[in-house]
Amino acid sequence: MGTVRRALHQLKYANEQRLAQPLGAAIAQRWRAVGLGTEIVCHVPVHRDRERQRGYDQAELLARAAAVDLGLPHLSLLQRTRATRAQFELGRGDRAANVHDAFALAAVGPPRPSLSAARQGRPSLENRWILLVDDVVTTGATLAACAAVLIEAGAVGVSAITVARER
Repeated sequence: MGTVRRALHQLKYANEQRLAQPLGAAIAQRWRAVGLGTEIVCHVPVHRDRERQRGYDQAELLARAAAVDLGLPHLSLLQRTRATRAQFELGRGDRAANVHDAFALAAVGPPRPSLSAARQGRPSLENRWILLVDDVVTTGATLAACAAVLIEAGAVGVSAITVARER
């Protein structure tokens, strides 16, 4: 097991939250080298049951650390609306179906159609470029599902970056 894989495993399963800072800094360093146009950093959320069980969301910790390093705001823009199976447990063909409709914009109180998004306490994503952060990418199905929600909400673009990719 390589160093990065071991660090991610410790972050996710051994409560080693302190590892989020150097991994988030590595994300930021890579983004500065290859990325552009980002205004907001957000993360791919775990389901609330998983967060309650673990005590934290590892992707949120990574995104917050990266955002600080990049000097950008981190916003929790998404919520996972239903629990899904771990993508690595599935074949390539089943991964998109697993995360289909599993994400939505994060709710900030009950929606009030008579008020604009900003007046409801929701940030406007209109014409904003979002950097989506996750720990590991497998096929990209989860990132694509999240990006679709953000684009539908008005984002002009969504880029994604992860600590690692599954082979």
